[in-house]
Amino acid sequence: MANIPHKPLVWLPACHRHLDLSDPGGYTVLADRYAAAVTALGLQPVLFPMAEAGDVAALLPLVDGVLLTGSPSNVEASHFGATALPTDLLDPRRDQLTMRLVREALKLGMPLLGVCRGLQEMNVALGGSLHQTLHDQPGLMDHREPEDEDLAVQFGERHEVLLEPGSAFAAWAGSTRAFVNSLHGQGIKRLGEGLVAEARAPDGLVEGVRVLGSPAFAYGVQWHPEWRHQQHPFYERTLQAFAAACRAHCGAKAAG
Repeated sequence: MANIPHKPLVWLPACHRHLDLSDPGGYTVLADRYAAAVTALGLQPVLFPMAEAGDVAALLPLVDGVLLTGSPSNVEASHFGATALPTDLLDPRRDQLTMRLVREALKLGMPLLGVCRGLQEMNVALGGSLHQTLHDQPGLMDHREPEDEDLAVQFGERHEVLLEPGSAFAAWAGSTRAFVNSLHGQGIKRLGEGLVAEARAPDGLVEGVRVLGSPAFAYGVQWHPEWRHQQHPFYERTLQAFAAACRAHCGAKAAG
């Protein structure tokens, strides 16, 4: 039987929730907008719902890229030497998986894009730390979304980011400035090893990074480029660059 070409596969780590109080087993969930964006790029989103850290080495060769999604949950503070706050919504299963997934993806030269929580996971996995409540930090803005508004307002452009001249971000934006949405309470405090800050909010918060020396696409953003990306050239070009890297990885596997 002839081999049937397939779309490049992109691993989207799932979140874990207790959505039904009568079912203590919990649920594996993924916001549709991430899978929809990956599909619109001509890629195939895949989930490994019960994957654990020990499974990463065996599963990564099956895919062509990793997109670390955003989530209402926070990275647990013990991963960066702090104490969780009583108000934190945590997802320890996801933390255990993604801490390993980031490091292994970079080791294999796998295309990697971190979005919101995904950027924070990249930073912590590489030894960085986070501000747990940005809105309580002197000199930093409140980066949270307006809770009482509808999604179109919550995901609307909230502030500018300043992009490093000559960076991929500046190329995707066509400028050294771009407006982005903002829906996060945590943010980068100390950069992880090998991360280069290439986008900053007006208050100086690092909101876009690249991984120094990575042979493949390896970027993280604090904003949400998956939201209505086809109407936002900066978001669309960012995602298209990730998609191109995934297709290149898929092609190289097929040729090898």
